[in-house]
Amino acid sequence: MQVQGLLLLLALILLAATAEAGKNKKEKVKKDGSECEDWRWGPCVPNSKDCGLGYREGTCKDESKKLKCKIPCNWKKKFGADCKYKFESWGGCSAQTGVKTRSGILKKALYNAQCEEIVYVTKPCSSKIKAKSKAKKGKGKD
Repeated sequence: MQVQGLLLLLALILLAATAEAGKNKKEKVKKDGSECEDWRWGPCVPNSKDCGLGYREGTCKDESKKLKCKIPCNWKKKFGADCKYKFESWGGCSAQTGVKTRSGILKKALYNAQCEEIVYVTKPCSSKIKAKSKAKKGKGKD
């Protein structure tokens, strides 16, 4: 009988501790406090050089904020990191220019960025000829 009472007491203590931990987590969530809904965000400005961690400034009426942001260092596109595009496959190589082209259609503009609807990118044609994959071996023994 005493063992059951002890187990019940232990279960109640565990339940109370879990509830208190959940309450503390809820209190730690920061609220913005701003009721403004029409925020205008600028581009992500890296802290140094042209990529990496940085910040983005936003304004709404008389309020202003800074948000942390990041520009990947392999992202050197002229249309910016806030414009996301869906690209089609690379076209054939142009013999006259030595480059191939593909286009991208705007998929998403982050932070109300001013993005072009369609962009075109080019890259030099590969001078290497890709080797064909080796023939597959048959299953089982012949």
